[in-house]
Amino acid sequence: MSPEQVVLPYSTWPSPISTSGVARSGLRLGFPTTLGDEVWWTEDRPTEGGRTTIVHRSADGTHHELLAAPWSARTRVHEYGGRSYAVVPGEGVVFTNFGDQRIYLLAPGAEPRPITPEPELRAGLRYAEMTVHDGLIWCVQERHHPDGRVSRSIVSIPLHGEAEPRERVSGSDFYASLTISPDGEHLAFVCWNHPRMPWNGTELRVTRLSDGSSWTVKGGSAESVLAPQWRDERHLYLISDWSGWWNLYQVEIHGTASQALYPVEEEFAGPLWQLGALPYAVLADGSLAVLHGQGDLRLGVFDPGSGVLSDLDVPYDGWDPVLATDGHSLVAIGYGPTLPRSIVRVDTMTGQVEELRRDVDVLPDTAYLPRPQAVEIEGRFGRPVHAFVYPPSNPQARGEGAPPYVVFVHGGPTGHSTSALDLEKAFFTSRGIGVLDLNYGGSTGYGRAYRERLRRQWGVVDVEDSVAAAEWLAGKGLADPERIAIRGGSAGGWTVMAACCASSAFAGGVSYYGVSSLLPFNETTHDFESRYVEWLVGPADPALYGSREPLGRVAGVTCPMLLLQGLSDPVVPPAQSQAFADALAERGVPCTYLTFEGEAHGFRRAETRSAALATELAFYQQIFRA
Repeated sequence: MSPEQVVLPYSTWPSPISTSGVARSGLRLGFPTTLGDEVWWTEDRPTEGGRTTIVHRSADGTHHELLAAPWSARTRVHEYGGRSYAVVPGEGVVFTNFGDQRIYLLAPGAEPRPITPEPELRAGLRYAEMTVHDGLIWCVQERHHPDGRVSRSIVSIPLHGEAEPRERVSGSDFYASLTISPDGEHLAFVCWNHPRMPWNGTELRVTRLSDGSSWTVKGGSAESVLAPQWRDERHLYLISDWSGWWNLYQVEIHGTASQALYPVEEEFAGPLWQLGALPYAVLADGSLAVLHGQGDLRLGVFDPGSGVLSDLDVPYDGWDPVLATDGHSLVAIGYGPTLPRSIVRVDTMTGQVEELRRDVDVLPDTAYLPRPQAVEIEGRFGRPVHAFVYPPSNPQARGEGAPPYVVFVHGGPTGHSTSALDLEKAFFTSRGIGVLDLNYGGSTGYGRAYRERLRRQWGVVDVEDSVAAAEWLAGKGLADPERIAIRGGSAGGWTVMAACCASSAFAGGVSYYGVSSLLPFNETTHDFESRYVEWLVGPADPALYGSREPLGRVAGVTCPMLLLQGLSDPVVPPAQSQAFADALAERGVPCTYLTFEGEAHGFRRAETRSAALATELAFYQQIFRA
């Protein structure tokens, strides 16, 4: 305790981290590409309606924003999108424009020129994960039919001219990770079908381009295979969870000689929510730059010949699974508790890093930033539950007694939280509100068995683990048991509502665009997740769903709630939040329901994020009686 600190009520401490500062930060740096000394990546513009631009860093180190407003390089394939551009050496970039979802070629000094045709339905043909090979753009195409059906295929599109996309592979519900062999004779890709999600079971398939014949190389209904890359013309690297962990493998293109290259109880990849992620990279000397670990992923170099994996000594604690290389230069997105997500160039021989771009331009004094502590909580039946604890941190103020805490619940639910610097968390901790970021059972990063705890148990295991987290905070004396709240978005919003229905452990709940009712959700959500609930809860059954969903158990809610919702959300439609708010109002439970025009699934506009954060803080100050 510093003698300069004054005693102030928790949640009212003075902080330099403002709502507008948080809202304007978070550029969502993504999907780097590197060729020699040049680097490209995507950036969001929160102050420009949340659009996404492409940034080019030239060999002399200058940065150029390639897309001016209103252009936005963002694909809606699977609604979660992914890699939306590809570099065409010497000719510029091709990208998917958010408004109409057509592919455009942006040549140096020119205006974007459309390459794909205007679809029958606006934005009815969508493209993602583009790669350019021999004058053709290869990508995943998603077609929205007038009758509401959605189909997908792998197509090739001439870079020049006005030819229609040529269908190369079809027949599966979903495609990802397409890659062409070095000799140009084969196409490898990952595919899967309803009702599976890509972390449940996928297949790695290869198509001979000369005659279109295809075969399965690895994978199936109970094995998740991800991210194939060519070792040579006859062999592929890949990630598979056949052992129970997403590990690195090598296989011959006809499925023979499958070999686990580094079997270990660690993950080498994350869940395939977005297309185009690359969790490892093949270097020119035959070694692999890999990400691996439990929870946060470390960066290392793996030598397939010797079987040795050596971690690089770098100042970043974790990395996003979007590595980029031209064989020699490695570019990645690293982060740490006090280091914002950053585009960095890494020398894989020495570990030397060069920071190219930060997600946050100006950081507050690090004394206002919390230092996360990874903890393991004992859940129900002795189950270990993973979390990060962020205590209140402020050099000017301190409180008396145990502070209030908020349990953060991530979305997905098949996803996970990391220890990356997050100014949104620091906004609260610097004001005297602690945060516990929960990786409940069902989260990724800790193996398939941990992930599958949530199978048919959504609304049970996630709720039990959330309650266990609150009880752990109170039992350890870290939090005032009367002042623990819970907040989450999307699937995390479901858990917030379900936990407030089932337990009195929380003083209040905050749901961002959460799911409250399963049958309407199944009928109205987008195709990618339209069968997800079958795995999470079970086949459609009104009795089962009613016993599990928050709307069916709303009578158990006794604490105040705050619901926030985008009115253009295609994933969790506004009716989900509206129905829960109406049910609370009928029972006289205090509830604030705040909606935002033009916002979809995940708020992108600076003004929306600022307003939501200010409202959330005011809600906590009220329920914590600051």
